[in-house]
Amino acid sequence: MRAPVGIVLVSHSAELVAGLRGLVAQIGSDDVSLATAGGTDDGRIGTSYDLVLAAIQQADRGGGVVVLPDLGSSVLTALTVLEDHPRTDVVIVDAPFVEGAVAAVVTAASGADLETVVKAAEEARNVPKL
Repeated sequence: MRAPVGIVLVSHSAELVAGLRGLVAQIGSDDVSLATAGGTDDGRIGTSYDLVLAAIQQADRGGGVVVLPDLGSSVLTALTVLEDHPRTDVVIVDAPFVEGAVAAVVTAASGADLETVVKAAEEARNVPKL
């Protein structure tokens, strides 16, 4: 059996990332390892290097980790963490935050590999709403 792909949600806001986690947890399954990094270490709006690194470690169950940041400094912080701790099985994905998270979690819940989960999150950018 293949090790599951983990998902890390990174946001400037602890409340935003907690809400998205709640949504995708209901859509996915208990087999999908979800971790979040929201806000700064002291609870303010911003992004924490240490929280991102800890979330990656928490989500890792051996099948790789998809990192989905919301915008701006969360992207830069996640990139810095990955540059400082390079791993071929941890991938930051350029995808819409909500739609990409939903696609990644649904795909990971199906037992897909890392490459397939990354592609699903990226393709969420092209799904029309209307």
